[in-house]
Amino acid sequence: MKKIIKPAIFVFIGIIIAFPVFSLTYYTMVRTSTPGFCASCHEIQPAFNAWKTSTHVNNAQGFVADCMDCHLPAPQDTINFFYTKTAHGIKDVFVHFAYGTYDREKSRDHTYETFKNAQCQKCHRNILNIPDKRGAMLAHRTVLYPKEGYEKKCVDCHRNLVHMDSEIYRYKEKQPPYRGLGI
Repeated sequence: MKKIIKPAIFVFIGIIIAFPVFSLTYYTMVRTSTPGFCASCHEIQPAFNAWKTSTHVNNAQGFVADCMDCHLPAPQDTINFFYTKTAHGIKDVFVHFAYGTYDREKSRDHTYETFKNAQCQKCHRNILNIPDKRGAMLAHRTVLYPKEGYEKKCVDCHRNLVHMDSEIYRYKEKQPPYRGLGI
């Protein structure tokens, strides 16, 4: 009987300790995964304001792609998601306090250099079926099926259509509407 009681006590104590730690970690991740939290950093405010007026928020489908959708791996990839989210947060806090100034252009360029097409394709899946837009379909084909040495990223063409350092996102003035195609 003593052989069962000692492990049972350890399991019980483990549950008593693990449950609050897990709950606090999960609660923290959920609360810090909102656009409002991202915008609480004044360095991010211009990107947040551009995002609020972009088609990633205002579109015919009513879909909203927030910061986490584009800047972090899919939440299903839990360990990579938590690691990347934590690394981004620590880096941003370090830069804020260590350097005092935030080089928005340098940060944006680094983000575009490291951006992966899979981030865009989480939402933009059917990019080869765009009626009346043959040029866009051909351009998208070169991204999806690149020749060796000719690899492209979505942001190579759509670089300034996601965020711009201005209060007003002017995408709709530059391009005709996509007529509810979800892109």
